[in-house]
Amino acid sequence: METTGSRSESQPYMAASGQTKESRGGSSGASSSVSDSISRGKDAISSAASEAMSSANSDMQALRADLNNLKDTLAKFMAQAGGEAARSAREVSANIASQVSDVASDLADRGADMAASASQQAKTVASELENMARRNPLGAMAGALLVGVLIGLVGRRR
Repeated sequence: METTGSRSESQPYMAASGQTKESRGGSSGASSSVSDSISRGKDAISSAASEAMSSANSDMQALRADLNNLKDTLAKFMAQAGGEAARSAREVSANIASQVSDVASDLADRGADMAASASQQAKTVASELENMARRNPLGAMAGALLVGVLIGLVGRRR
């Protein structure tokens, strides 16, 4: 090995501890240093795993909270949508019932008007026939006889 500064070739440089073989006391010192390194490595891995588990646990709890909030939001949305649908259905049925009621009322009014008009026309025709019979009684009797004969002829053919 090449010498640097004040170090000699008889004392190799140890990168991890900065000590020479002689100063550590031989091979028992080397195994102690290795076991210390292994112990520090185990501790570092253990602490990293513990931090990772803690981080994963907190992330899992946050995810659970987010999912619960999402579930609550969806439940509120579905309840609100159901309420809106029911209200819309009630409004539509009320509008349809109102329109049907209006149409039925209009038809009933028209039927009543037509019946009143027909009754009025029948009274007018009866009144005209009565006035005509008073003015010309013989013509009314001749017309009645003619209508009777026609009814008799039609009745025979059947």
